[in-house]
Amino acid sequence: MLGDILLITENHYNAATRIIEYILKHRIEKMIVAVSGESGSGKSELSHAIAKGLRKHGIFAKLLHTDNYYRILPLERTEWRKKNGIENVVGPNEYDWNTLNRNIEEFQKGLLSTGPCVDLITEQVDQLTTDYKSIEMLIVDGLYAIKVAAASVRVFIELTYHETKKAQASRGKEPQNEYRWAVLEKEHQEVQQLKTQANVLIDKEYQVHFLNQ
Repeated sequence: MLGDILLITENHYNAATRIIEYILKHRIEKMIVAVSGESGSGKSELSHAIAKGLRKHGIFAKLLHTDNYYRILPLERTEWRKKNGIENVVGPNEYDWNTLNRNIEEFQKGLLSTGPCVDLITEQVDQLTTDYKSIEMLIVDGLYAIKVAAASVRVFIELTYHETKKAQASRGKEPQNEYRWAVLEKEHQEVQQLKTQANVLIDKEYQVHFLNQ
């Protein structure tokens, strides 16, 4: 997303280094890495650190943020959620998976791809065109990113929204009202269900664990 604030720390770089080792060991053509976790857990920071680290190995990786794929426009989303009930609509079904999967398929085929990109300053949705011909790896990050069927490396960050208030505040995402708390709680319930799909787990101390090696 345009205008997103990244606060990359030593923890992110250290975790990225270990994950890159795993990626290189299990590398396949047009590999897809998915990174999931709750708000403020460091998904974007970790994804950026992985992509940057892969360049040192001569691998070109692109980031794909699933938050660009909400079906409801940013300026309309709060009212839409309130009208339809947070407990009923917040979750994976808020996303345009058809467009997301089309863009992923275009990466796999090395095609020119156009997809949504949210400008966080204006809260408008732009269209971003990417040429995937020379891109070797895709890193998909977001709340429900590890639901992407084509992902072969699925990273799950265990930190919950209760534990990331400081990170949310630093990025302008500190809950200010009951609505925001309710959204985070529903996202918490949905995201935690995905933990069993991960093959790489990052614990609350940001230590990396590899599952089913």
